[in-house]
Amino acid sequence: MTRAYLALGGNLGDVAGEFLTALRALGSADGVTLVAISRVYRTPPWGVTDQPDFLNMAAAIDTDLSARDLLELCLRIEKASGRVRDRRWGPRNIDIDVIAYGDAKVDEPDLTIPHPRAKERAFVLAPLADVGEDLLLGEHSVRELLAQVDASGVRVDDEATARVCL
Repeated sequence: MTRAYLALGGNLGDVAGEFLTALRALGSADGVTLVAISRVYRTPPWGVTDQPDFLNMAAAIDTDLSARDLLELCLRIEKASGRVRDRRWGPRNIDIDVIAYGDAKVDEPDLTIPHPRAKERAFVLAPLADVGEDLLLGEHSVRELLAQVDASGVRVDDEATARVCL
């Protein structure tokens, strides 16, 4: 089994409900064991800023799926929830990214692990610190990277966190 880390985000509709549905789907998938989930964080939009705040969280899983198969599982879960990909960094009901897959390094056209921009994004690092603060993304741990980025506006959403508890 390989320990993998996923980031979940969204800002349209019932995002906490989408997270719960996605986590249940991940936990019931063959070859996947849900190990830990983070708190849910409310974060300002990044990239395209004229949109509602996002909710973000992270999950640690153990899996015997390949990195490619894990990505495909995440994409199937997004699609089942009605995710439409029409605008990069735009609004969405759910997004599930593979941030890390063991100590693997993958560089393919549609899959890069570790996630190439995770280490500069507080909305990924804050939830990831809840489930893997010692995880190395490159040369630095999630904890170290989080201390280096601007995390202003990133705050725990207690109501959403309570709804997502499994």
